Amino acid sequence: MPTADSARQTDQRSERGSFILYVEGPRDRSILRAWAQRLVPADAPDLLADAVILGGRRPARALEDFRARAAGSLGLCVLDRDEDGAAQPEAQNGLEFFTWTRRHIESYLLVAGAIRRALSLPSSDHRLEAALERELPADDDDTGWRAFDAKRLLGETGPLARLLGRPLPLARIARATRADELHADVHEMFGRMRDGLRAVPRRPWRSRASDLL
Repeated sequence: MPTADSARQTDQRSERGSFILYVEGPRDRSILRAWAQRLVPADAPDLLADAVILGGRRPARALEDFRARAAGSLGLCVLDRDEDGAAQPEAQNGLEFFTWTRRHIESYLLVAGAIRRALSLPSSDHRLEAALERELPADDDDTGWRAFDAKRLLGETGPLARLLGRPLPLARIARATRADELHADVHEMFGRMRDGLRAVPRRPWRSRASDLL
């Protein structure tokens, strides 16, 4: 049964258009929030204010939710590629889709300097560079990156955690990644987000991020 708060949020969102960001899961949102604080600190609260968690790679759920939004709303749905054959959904009625060129959003956290800073490792510790050189595809190997499982490498019991003797805090790594270390895909995605945010009126209210699980 709808609560008073949810009904009030529905009334608010039906009154005027807004920009809505759709993400697959809470970890995606935390990574994007960290990058937003690095790349667009002034816009970060608005970019993540209406982030909707889909509970997986579910573009159809994003479209269903977006259709219930107020006229004039704009949205961006950020998706992992997952499998090489995953189709890029087409934009529909103000909702656009962005699919990473690499398999997972976590692929963009595999920056040795950022991991070292996030874990406060000494600059003389080059174990990460050696491990990443062994594990990662070449920068220009697009096919290799589309297949590469970054979640396995960064997992709590994955090769990097075993090497360093501790789990890797992904949101902290994202915050520690400098703008010039971020892949062009990340800069492109934030450009799309900024364009969408600036195309709708600023809102006098702020709702909580919601989940569609």
